[in-house]
Amino acid sequence: METVEAGHDDVIGWFEHVSENACKVQSETLRRILELNSGVEYLRKWLGTVDVEKMDDYTLETLFTSLVPIVSHADLDPYIQRIADGETSPLLTQEPITVLSLSSGTTEGRQKYVPFTRHSAQTTLQIFRLSAAYRSRFYPIREGGRILEFIYAGKEFKTLGGLTVGTATTHYYASEEFKTKQETTKSFTCSPQEVISGGDFGQCTYCHLLLGLHYSSQVEFVASAFSYTIVQAFSFFEEIWREICADIKEGNLSSRITLPKMRKAVLTLIRPNPSLASHIEEVCTELESNLGWLGLIPKLWPNAKFISSIMTGSMLPYLNKLRHYAGGLPLVSADYGSTESWIGVNVDPNLPPEDVSFAVIPTFSYFEFIPLYRRQNQSDICSDGDFVEEKPVPLSQVKLGQEYELVLTTFTGLYRYRLGDVVEVTGFHKGTPKLSFIYRRKLILTINIDKNTEKDLQRVVDKASQLLSQTTRAEVVDFTSHADVIARPGHYVIYWEIRGEAEDKALEECCREMDTAFVDYGYVVSRRMNSIGPLELRVVERGTFGKVAERCVGKCGGLNQFKTPRCTTNSVMLNILDDSTIKRFRSSAYN
Repeated sequence: METVEAGHDDVIGWFEHVSENACKVQSETLRRILELNSGVEYLRKWLGTVDVEKMDDYTLETLFTSLVPIVSHADLDPYIQRIADGETSPLLTQEPITVLSLSSGTTEGRQKYVPFTRHSAQTTLQIFRLSAAYRSRFYPIREGGRILEFIYAGKEFKTLGGLTVGTATTHYYASEEFKTKQETTKSFTCSPQEVISGGDFGQCTYCHLLLGLHYSSQVEFVASAFSYTIVQAFSFFEEIWREICADIKEGNLSSRITLPKMRKAVLTLIRPNPSLASHIEEVCTELESNLGWLGLIPKLWPNAKFISSIMTGSMLPYLNKLRHYAGGLPLVSADYGSTESWIGVNVDPNLPPEDVSFAVIPTFSYFEFIPLYRRQNQSDICSDGDFVEEKPVPLSQVKLGQEYELVLTTFTGLYRYRLGDVVEVTGFHKGTPKLSFIYRRKLILTINIDKNTEKDLQRVVDKASQLLSQTTRAEVVDFTSHADVIARPGHYVIYWEIRGEAEDKALEECCREMDTAFVDYGYVVSRRMNSIGPLELRVVERGTFGKVAERCVGKCGGLNQFKTPRCTTNSVMLNILDDSTIKRFRSSAYN
């Protein structure tokens, strides 16, 4: 145990040092990025042939931020596409890019590629080590313990140029760093690789639960990338616990597991255990009958110290249900990152998720912050949710209480890249800012790993509207949407007000069309695995959106200022829409 603690002290000592000197470290990080990638086509376009090594830090930062423009993914997409198509000359990085990550979200209706290098996996390992070190201060775990970890690797494919493409988590779970992380943190996931990479959400989840119970006395904590996934797994458990009991009793595996590699891997691990099965049956009968599954996790995993996942931002709606399953177990919010780069670590794992902020790691990327100011006189129901922007500032100039959009310059070839995340500076850890994630700018629909913008929704509705007008004499007058996270599994609800007559069959087809028209990789994978349910179309009676506008006028100051929000969580608006719903349809896609 001493060596583990010593390792924790080492990594915390390193972070305390770079945090203390965050401004200087940021300058050094930018210098390292530019020196490593000096001469690549993209930088040459803006910086010419300047000699980076001969400049002092201030001059280099000034030159870089004055000459290199702030960009979105669409600006870099042509370069990334050339890499995907097999071009090997240094376009964005001197290091060859052999793997591309699929970021949730889309660019002009296409999946969004993000360069992934060895550096990406190494920073993941580093932040997991750092996170484990801070957690151990409050929740020390036994060396050699297990993690009941609900993790899922998606399928990978090849681009025209032969590059491997998959999600960042898929790359990471297949990497050496994932194995190293388990060795370093002395905690081992309950499930083998054949379960993690099984590709069927239901079958993978069943095996995660079965193996979690098989190793129940060894489980030190429960984890997943997102709290949504944990809630969904235990909701599923409520339905299938008797099957799992039978498997544990007999050392067998349910016929619902049809994937040969997964079956073989799980059957290799389990043995008949009638006494454990009897105990689980006794506990679950009590939980089901008298407690409504309150405290399910500590009752079945008595040595678990905490639950860890991303619990901030769009995951906040799942906290009540997660707390129900957790009983009194602490909820520890996982760290803050994106496909493009890790950003911050949770140095206060004892705080409830609602109060968590993340200390920026100044060695991972060069960070800039665009100050954002909310437009005046815009209420929740009628705001377009956008901001007035100011000129970006470096990490050294951020102010307490100010909201910013993050801009990244990474080791993997993204230069002054708008991440789209809106954050607030809530404090400082030594000299590095602590950020509270507010939400994704321009993002309106998300349940799990899916990320869809207003533009994505508009494109989907446009396609279905065209289908409606081609097959009927009806047209869509107005629409909005809602991500229903209360239902199990969560799903998208799209409200239409239509003019004219449309048969149910035509509306069913429109519903299916919208479901398949969302091309965001996170959404498609989640629908295929049924971790997001079928899209629902609700047709409201004529005049409904007029009622919504009238309700909003008092706040907005006039009908001419009202703009229908394309997605809403506003309970008043949802009540009007639901009370006015005259028809409902569920998509038959992905069945």
